[in-house]
Amino acid sequence: MEEYHKPVLLSEVLQCLSPKLGDSYLDLTAGYAGHAGAILDVTRNYKSSTLVDRDDYAVKILKGKYESEPIEILHMDFYSAALQCLQCGETYDMILADFGVSSPQLDQGDRGFSFLNDGPLDMRMDRRQEMTAADIVNKWSERELVEIFEKYGEMSPGFSRKVAKIIRLSRPFKTTTELANAIAKETAKSRIHPATKVFQAIRIVVNDELSLIEKTLPILPKLLKPGGRLAIITFHSLEDRLVKDYFKGASSLGEESELKLINKKPIVAEKLELVNNPRARSAKLRVVVKNKK
Repeated sequence: MEEYHKPVLLSEVLQCLSPKLGDSYLDLTAGYAGHAGAILDVTRNYKSSTLVDRDDYAVKILKGKYESEPIEILHMDFYSAALQCLQCGETYDMILADFGVSSPQLDQGDRGFSFLNDGPLDMRMDRRQEMTAADIVNKWSERELVEIFEKYGEMSPGFSRKVAKIIRLSRPFKTTTELANAIAKETAKSRIHPATKVFQAIRIVVNDELSLIEKTLPILPKLLKPGGRLAIITFHSLEDRLVKDYFKGASSLGEESELKLINKKPIVAEKLELVNNPRARSAKLRVVVKNKK
């Protein structure tokens, strides 16, 4: 499946989750089975494992790869999937969530995630939903744009106001490059493209990413068997802060805690992986184990 997507921190995930023959597994963001494929190759337990993704293209790939196996594949967001598994009384030896955007989503221009590939202002991970990036860029007020740029793009108030005004005065926008070029034309050059954080903020809002993470985290320990392990990969500080704070709170009561930290500091990619997969540079892996009571 590497032809579709290179999974980040794969060796570190395998080391931390320590899959064994017969283990059950829940992958809440299975994508193109980069991590899942490596784990299932060890466990061989398809019947007690579940793969989840809200991207229809990824789900199609997963169903094709595992068409002969009795594995459950769910086409939904990770919060809805976690709720469904909880309601069905499912528990797992391992759970993985990789909250990053996949390489195919970034590389396919028609998905509209990246200004490096010209395409419509879309950014929907689940193309069944109605709201797109174009709706935010072309319809939201200047004040609303400033708010999301500050909150989800982690941009300064001054720069947020400047970009929001540029957008209001230049719209409507139809494509990713139109938006990126308009921002770059009217802002000072910097080490990273000035539209990078703008696209991050819009994408987070389109897909309700942080809210879904915040609602999902408290469910995950309930889906773990005693001694089960949970690994989460994040790609920017807003995601990582939610995971870090939740893990810290859930492991703060010593022996009475529901979870125990495996790594107090996040695990990051080694230099060799960064050479082969530059998109791993911002990835952070945090892992916990459910205490046996």
